[in-house]
Amino acid sequence: MIRTPLRPLARILEARARGENPDAIERENLRLRHEQMRDRARARAEGRLFVLGVMFFCAFTVVGARMGLLAASEPSEPRAAAPGAAILAQRADITDRNGRVLATNLATHSLYAQPPIMIDKARAARDLAEIFPDLDEEELLAQFTGKRKFLWLKKKISPEQKQLVHDIGDPGLLFGPREMRLYPNGTLAAHVLGGASFGREGVQAAEVIGTAGVEKAFDGYLRDPANGGAPLRLSLDLTVQAAVERVLQGGMKLMNAKGAAAVLMDVRTGELISLVSLPDFDPNERPRPLTSGDAGDSPLFNRAVQGVYELGSTFKIFAAAQALDLGLANPQTMIDTKGPLTWGRYRIRDFHNYGPELSLTDVIVKSSNIGTARVAVEIGAKRQREFLDSLGFLEATPVELVEAPGAQPLLPKNWSEISTMTISYGHGLSASPLHLAAAYATVLNGGTRVRPTLLAGAPPQAGERVISERTSQVLRSMLRQVVQRGTASFGEVPGYAVGGKTGTADKPKPRGGYYKDKVIATFASVFPAHAPRYVLIVTLDEPEETSGSEPRRTAGWTAVPVAAEIIRRAAPLLGLRPEIEPGAGLGVTLTSN
Repeated sequence: MIRTPLRPLARILEARARGENPDAIERENLRLRHEQMRDRARARAEGRLFVLGVMFFCAFTVVGARMGLLAASEPSEPRAAAPGAAILAQRADITDRNGRVLATNLATHSLYAQPPIMIDKARAARDLAEIFPDLDEEELLAQFTGKRKFLWLKKKISPEQKQLVHDIGDPGLLFGPREMRLYPNGTLAAHVLGGASFGREGVQAAEVIGTAGVEKAFDGYLRDPANGGAPLRLSLDLTVQAAVERVLQGGMKLMNAKGAAAVLMDVRTGELISLVSLPDFDPNERPRPLTSGDAGDSPLFNRAVQGVYELGSTFKIFAAAQALDLGLANPQTMIDTKGPLTWGRYRIRDFHNYGPELSLTDVIVKSSNIGTARVAVEIGAKRQREFLDSLGFLEATPVELVEAPGAQPLLPKNWSEISTMTISYGHGLSASPLHLAAAYATVLNGGTRVRPTLLAGAPPQAGERVISERTSQVLRSMLRQVVQRGTASFGEVPGYAVGGKTGTADKPKPRGGYYKDKVIATFASVFPAHAPRYVLIVTLDEPEETSGSEPRRTAGWTAVPVAAEIIRRAAPLLGLRPEIEPGAGLGVTLTSN
């Protein structure tokens, strides 16, 4: 900026030449400079006032528009501001394979109090105690008259309860919106679903998180907004599940058992059509875990997945399968069954005296411990362990439940020859009914490995081959004969060609040894035996059939008739029609009673 001098030399010289006073020139220039400065300051102030006026105009316009909008809208109770990140409450549904709802969400309300703005605290405490019997009037009054400014009263209430609280009319009793998890079928499939509870909570929302079962295993999927609310579709069939639960519940009571489990699996896909554990619970009101005693006595305990038991003679079919596949025997090979079989201080006996020898088929049909043990000795410990490993018996099942990884099979510390012998007939190795179902599906579907899944739509599994197709066919014939003329004669269901193997194992004592009057009774079945579609495992804990003069505990008297009734009820629901069984083949003679 070029500043004009107040006493320009040219004008001073001209003024002196004319006889004028040069100071007048300086005063005039100073006056003009001040006027210019004043004009610039005025223009700047006017600009600022204009901008400020525009801002005030816009602000009042927004406030006026908002006031008009509020005046024209429906009146509503103001909501309290919640600090922190928003709580995501929405959770996807869970359905069965046919889209029927197993778990969904229900809009409800929570109830909280702000004591500083309550009017009649004594009356409010008295009325609340009448509406909610689990609340104590004196305790409520003490909390209302204390120093607390906020108090949760109920995390979820019904619409009827909300109306009753609203009728109290106290401004300090307030409601917050809630979304709770609802299981409309009650106890049905409780151990599979598991349950859900509240996580982070605010006045206006609460986080719903899975606590067990598939609710916890798929918690991330169910809460992910990116899935667009798409439901989680399970492989369970709601109708079949209800039928299996009803029959198993009746069978458990009839056989005086303390617990029961059932697994119904598709032998080709590994899909679990039904998974039942009794006693069960209502996931809408999930009970607390036991703090003492045996965890297996809790209704939360999933016997089908978490329970690891010695499954008795159901294991004998695996020894036969391996012997056939290795070429060590064929169905007619005669096996020495003279007893007792002595190994050191151990003696292996049969339930009955079956004579000096039996064919391999009859070893399975009549369930000879001695014959199976001799076959296992020929197989050897190393090959037996590798074979059971290929069937999944040495690791937890990969089913999609959070409880499954903790259900590790119990294996012998030293897999000796005596262990090989006892494991061959189901003692010395403990596994779950789900392990057994997957293994039976593997050896009976043609010999390829099957892994259980709870997700619907699984294609037929092309797992690794465990045994040959020919061996699988022979095993199916053997199991069919067990029902026709062996230990599972009560398992016959006309038109469905049931095959299976019984297993009765003495329960081990906590400090070693076995009970003489407590057993785990299991029936592992397949139907139809000539063209397997489904495997069914039924396990009863401490059953006693008391219709005779003495209590009978063996699986043939307890688990088998229960399984037969399940098949009779479930097979039509699965779309299986009764059919005439094809004639015998494979060189195996089928005889009937």
